Amino acid sequence: MLSLRDKLKAVGVSKPKETKPAPKDCMVKEVSFPLSHFTLPPLLSGACLEEMQGLPYTDFRREDICFLDTETTGLSHGAGTVAFLVGIGFFDETGFTVRQYLMRDYDEEAFLLAHVAEEMQKRQVLCTFNGATFDLPLLEARFTMQRMRDTYPKRPHVDLLPTSRRVWKLRLKKCNLTGLEEAVLGLARENDLPGALVPERYFSFLKTGDFSLLTDILDHNAQDIVSLAHILDRLMRLHDTPLLAQAPEDVFSLGRVYEKRGKNEKARVCYRAADQGSVSILARGRMAETFRREGDWEAAARVYTRMILDHQGGPGPLVAMAKICEHKKRDIPAAIEYTRKAIILASDQPDADMTPLQKRLERLLLKARKDERPWESWMDSKPAKR
Repeated sequence: MLSLRDKLKAVGVSKPKETKPAPKDCMVKEVSFPLSHFTLPPLLSGACLEEMQGLPYTDFRREDICFLDTETTGLSHGAGTVAFLVGIGFFDETGFTVRQYLMRDYDEEAFLLAHVAEEMQKRQVLCTFNGATFDLPLLEARFTMQRMRDTYPKRPHVDLLPTSRRVWKLRLKKCNLTGLEEAVLGLARENDLPGALVPERYFSFLKTGDFSLLTDILDHNAQDIVSLAHILDRLMRLHDTPLLAQAPEDVFSLGRVYEKRGKNEKARVCYRAADQGSVSILARGRMAETFRREGDWEAAARVYTRMILDHQGGPGPLVAMAKICEHKKRDIPAAIEYTRKAIILASDQPDADMTPLQKRLERLLLKARKDERPWESWMDSKPAKR
């Protein structure tokens, strides 16, 4: 006689599979810091941010900023890369809060994204480190994959990575966030988890469920967000008062920022302050260039002359003076002399292309011969007798 189980099998009814309960939310972790740990002012200048970023901004409060940083399963923007942890930092009247949203499995991603959208909607400005290239495109892609694109809020964005490079790369060469913490803020992380190990740690957590594997990642992410607030403050102060920078390389770099923004007088203040040490040649060269673009050839000539007397810049200042003498002062003999000196200097440089200088000298010599025999030019211009 068949049992009930055998009869059910005979008609194709199998035992119901155990299903994982649907997630109700992602994990949320929060840590707060007192306002005394920060010096970012209550009101931020839109004009200062415009100089930093090259984009228009209005003044806004520090409470309006949403500091954002992600930890991801990879460094690409492929469909398999997700932001499993998104940290949000914000100021309020009591302090600075870091709120982290962690998906403990892939089915919690929609909850994480919903929280991130809500946090962004509460505030007016986004602040990231390399967010324009990495974090924000990845988040937008994940919102699209989850069919939540219409909930993703667009906000004015302050990306601190390109701004940091413009100010500090000349001196520091590398401008990753942890490097800036040490070199600019004077902070050194202890036992920090390298970013390359983050995906591996997360995948191990998914396999084992051992939450201790994520502790270092959460700490790393929280420190990144706190550092964003400090770096933003430092950059805004330097752009507002560039001579606060102690290193000549940084002062020169700030001058380059002002020059690119069309503020030549502010740029020259920086170049004068940076006219020392290894960046003296760069500072003088840029200062002369600002004068030249404004049509102040006399001021440019004074700078080039100082460079020539101090043996700075190789043949470049000599060529510049040759051009000024030829085209502005109409002094062809002086232009020839500067060009000859430039050729001598250039001939000592390996792999120097002498052709442009030789052609310039030949053209100037020809011009000088014509100027010495004005009667020949007059005769050439008279109509022939019939």
